[in-house]
Amino acid sequence: MKITVVILAAGQGTRMRSELPKVLQPLAGRPLLAHVLDTSETLQPEQIVVVYGHGGEQVREYFADRRINWVEQVSQLGTGHAVQQAMPSVNAAHTVVVMSGDVPLVRPETVRSLASAAGDQNLAVLTVDAEEAAGYGRIVRGGAGEVLAIVEECDATDDQRKIKEINTGLLACPARLLGPWLDALKAENAQGEYYLTDVVASAAADGVRVNAVSAESETEVMGINDKLQLAQAERACQARIADELMLDGVTLADPQRIDVRGQLECDTDVFIDLNVLFEGTVKLGHAVIIGPNCVIRDSTIADGTTIHANSLLDSAAVGKNCSVGPYARLRPGAEMAEESRVGNFVEVKKSTIGKGSKVNHLSYIGDSEIGTDVNVGAGTITCNYDGANKHRTVIGDNASIGSGVELVAPVEIGAGATIGAGSTISKNAPANQLTIGRARQTTVSSWQRPVKKRTDR
Repeated sequence: MKITVVILAAGQGTRMRSELPKVLQPLAGRPLLAHVLDTSETLQPEQIVVVYGHGGEQVREYFADRRINWVEQVSQLGTGHAVQQAMPSVNAAHTVVVMSGDVPLVRPETVRSLASAAGDQNLAVLTVDAEEAAGYGRIVRGGAGEVLAIVEECDATDDQRKIKEINTGLLACPARLLGPWLDALKAENAQGEYYLTDVVASAAADGVRVNAVSAESETEVMGINDKLQLAQAERACQARIADELMLDGVTLADPQRIDVRGQLECDTDVFIDLNVLFEGTVKLGHAVIIGPNCVIRDSTIADGTTIHANSLLDSAAVGKNCSVGPYARLRPGAEMAEESRVGNFVEVKKSTIGKGSKVNHLSYIGDSEIGTDVNVGAGTITCNYDGANKHRTVIGDNASIGSGVELVAPVEIGAGATIGAGSTISKNAPANQLTIGRARQTTVSSWQRPVKKRTDR
């Protein structure tokens, strides 16, 4: 069975009260439509057709790197009309799976079941039993339990409104059957729109079997129409991610206080404490420990490393058995070799820190290369920027940098060198020697501290 997926993404999303198109609203760090596209791709379709409308250029630009056949719905005349716009692009021998760009939590296995239930002979609709069915189309069944029709809320009778089984908006059907039913749609309803759901009655009238596939839960098929629903979907999505992590062996201090906005890959025996945010692509090695209140973005952290509380890592690479933080910041280009340490209130940017080296306290390391077994004292800064250009600092193996040192780049500290505390170093320091760069200490005995004049009130 060959499949074409049609995704309806033309809605204006006025209830979002946002200039950003609805299908680009973020869920777990990615647009709603991205989640739907990922799920649709698990079907390995021959093509994906996205019907777009409001904010279409923005949507198309965002997904320019995806293999998508874009079709514009100029006039918003209903879901049936939207699918009509896509049908000229669909091979008549394919089975069409219709999905919604604002229903992002549908599981791949659910969509596969829907496609299988349609096959190349039947119409299949995805339904769910709702505690509160108001506002949704109802599934009308016959005496033998067969699906006869889907009736929209505004067109339903009082008895039909009592039905709890609702339409989710997803269906699958062979294109050769769906096309003629779409062509026969009429806008003779309270909304004056062409309902996609009317094809169910057409199928029943033509003797085509209509299979109803039940979704796992209402949450799985919830549509996102406003920021409240977006927030509810976010929590549901994060709960699903947390469950998957724990089933894969990750220990979470509190599954309700982790947020993954991208892709998180964990090896065995990983521990993640409270209120940790992961963004982009993050990889955690074996026995990695992430302390509370950390933000980790587009970074790799190797086996046995601990990231202590309140640290921020952005596009960093941390080796095995390292220690970072607390309150450390690794900016893009920061690389730590195994067994190195970056301590509290240390910032590292575009620098490499060699094996066993330590930058433990209140320091800034930028555009630098630090060798192995180097100790950088508290309050040391690399002065890497002259107002126009960045310059590099190189510190050789086994060097010791005293506290409160300013290394004015470009500068090189030789292997085994020692830099005296409080020095300002603007010239290369030779290997295996002590270099001190301090101003002469002077006491001015006649100096008096200024006294602020008091004013009468």
